[in-house]
Amino acid sequence: MFKKILIANRGEIACRVIATARKMGILTVAVYSEADKEARHVRLADEAVLLGPAPSRESYLVADKIIEAAKATGAEAIHPGYGFLSENEAFAQRCQDEGIAFIGPRAHSIAAMGDKIASKKLANAAQVNTIPGYNDPIANAEAAVGIAQGIGYPVMIKASAGGGGKGLRVAFNDKEAFEGFTACQNEARNSFGDDRIFIEKFVEQPRHIEIQVLGDSHGNVVYLNERECSIQRRHQKVIEEAPSPFISDATRKAMGEQAVALAKAVQYQSAGTVEFVVGKDQDFYFLEMNTRLQVEHPVTEAITGLDLVEQMIRVAAGEKLAFNQADVKRDGWAIECRINAEDPFRNFLPSTGRLVRFTPPAQTMWQADTSQLQGVRVDTGVFEGGEIPMFYDSMIAKLIVHGKDRNEAIAKMREALNGFVIRGINSNIPFQAALLAHPDFVTGNFNTGFIAQHYAGGFRAEDVPHDDEDFLVALAAFVRRKSRERASGLSGQLPGYGVQVGKDYTVISLDIEGHHKHTAVHVDEFTGETGSASVQVGGKRYQISSTSRLNEIVITGLVNGQPFTAQVERGSIKNPLALVVQHNGTKLECMVVSPRMAELYAQMPHKAAPDLSQFVLSPMPGLLVEVAVKPGQKVQAGERVAVIEAMKMENVLFAAADGVVAKVLAAKGESLVVDQAIVEFEK
Repeated sequence: MFKKILIANRGEIACRVIATARKMGILTVAVYSEADKEARHVRLADEAVLLGPAPSRESYLVADKIIEAAKATGAEAIHPGYGFLSENEAFAQRCQDEGIAFIGPRAHSIAAMGDKIASKKLANAAQVNTIPGYNDPIANAEAAVGIAQGIGYPVMIKASAGGGGKGLRVAFNDKEAFEGFTACQNEARNSFGDDRIFIEKFVEQPRHIEIQVLGDSHGNVVYLNERECSIQRRHQKVIEEAPSPFISDATRKAMGEQAVALAKAVQYQSAGTVEFVVGKDQDFYFLEMNTRLQVEHPVTEAITGLDLVEQMIRVAAGEKLAFNQADVKRDGWAIECRINAEDPFRNFLPSTGRLVRFTPPAQTMWQADTSQLQGVRVDTGVFEGGEIPMFYDSMIAKLIVHGKDRNEAIAKMREALNGFVIRGINSNIPFQAALLAHPDFVTGNFNTGFIAQHYAGGFRAEDVPHDDEDFLVALAAFVRRKSRERASGLSGQLPGYGVQVGKDYTVISLDIEGHHKHTAVHVDEFTGETGSASVQVGGKRYQISSTSRLNEIVITGLVNGQPFTAQVERGSIKNPLALVVQHNGTKLECMVVSPRMAELYAQMPHKAAPDLSQFVLSPMPGLLVEVAVKPGQKVQAGERVAVIEAMKMENVLFAAADGVVAKVLAAKGESLVVDQAIVEFEK
């Protein structure tokens, strides 16, 4: 076994590999860019080596520097994680040539599966189901139309070297096929330096289901069941689960056996994933093979009890698999939510900056000696007070839960999301909460078009319907009553001017139209020792009990005998006197006051929001890479104004209306904050 390994990656996957290496008694070497010098993976590793500047092309993608770091530290092996160099055949071969073990498949396997056209031909030869299509590079757009007609619409136009949603179009007619081919070719040439395009049949109501395989250097290959990855936004996975709620045992076995056959055809060793597209009748077709560890590997670990990183390390060290296909378990149900630094209410724009608060839900032990691995797990590469840099992907953490069945796993995930505290930046937790509560997700009635179908117009606050909004009102009154009770007990109060607790309150909140809404609440039977109260909202009564402290954001307790987890905190950007309550993705910002104060508050004049229509504002933190206008220039609606770069994505800002530029308020190269003015137009 290796004594020391280097992790050629960053963030949560680097921390994940370090955790297993430490468990195995292996020393670890981290590599980092200048932007990551204070990162969590650097702190966790036994040693750390600086690679270079923040951009990945000058640090994490420079093979020479990584090989040099491994030699300088005496690392015998390199784990590439996922992304960066993990599926780079030249890097895998370079490691082998330098006498350093690559903790992943051999270069020839990466090469065979990395080319979508070549991999499809290999799959056909291994008798793996493949989608009907044209598997050779297509010469031009006219030829693409003829081929699409022969296959039959709809068809999918794909770049051979594509990935991450780039170089991918669906065409339903000749016009879309012609335009789609041209667009895919341009994207592929610009993104991958490879403009080869192929066409295949588009499977309607498709599901994205993948099989985890594991092979060793002795010819043994097993499959570790499947993962359901159909909940995607713009071809990026959002929620993954294992097993799939859709496929039958017979389909699972057939898919698994074909995945093993393909892995054996390329002498695959290490962990890998064979991705399939599955139709509404459980007909399945090979999509591609990912020759690395997947982001969503923890759900497989949860239902099988296997540590996939450990298995990869053991295989790379030459060990045989210690189990066969019959030994692979399928225990319970696991779900993973990707927690990303993005604002779902602003079309998922990246959100960078400092994590002012970062408190994941409490993790529970994954008991390996029991038949059911019940638990909550958080894989992350960040920490409270750390920065989310603009140079890399937007993932903050992966939240994984495991239950005895799917319903229990969904319930456990909703509670875990309720207890996940992230402040300082925005996250997609409200969106995740909405997905988990959607009736079609709960019943398993979804496919890869689920998000596009249900959230075609973007995501709004009203897309997270709470099943009982009065509970949020009751909880706000409960917390306010609890704080008043505590304040009334403080010594040194002037006689006659002490804090009066009271039982009647008014909760003032904003409705959807922005108008104040007054709700009368009665709080009774409060006992400070037990932290319980009976709260009446209209005709509903809530018996709430909680022992959480007032200075804690997360509140846990019972409501009418049922457990709950919610977040309550004092003050907001708009109102320092407000209470902000969050539960199941819904946020209530309110003031809890006495009925008399509510009467007086109703007399306060309404302050209109400032008119910002003449400004172009930055919708996110990021780097201003271009200002396309200058003072005095006439601009038409829809014309390009500025470009902001954040988290490997360029975001173009356009003029909302015709106008004349009065001032340019920010300069190229400037780091912007949210809502910072870039350009001002004449009134």
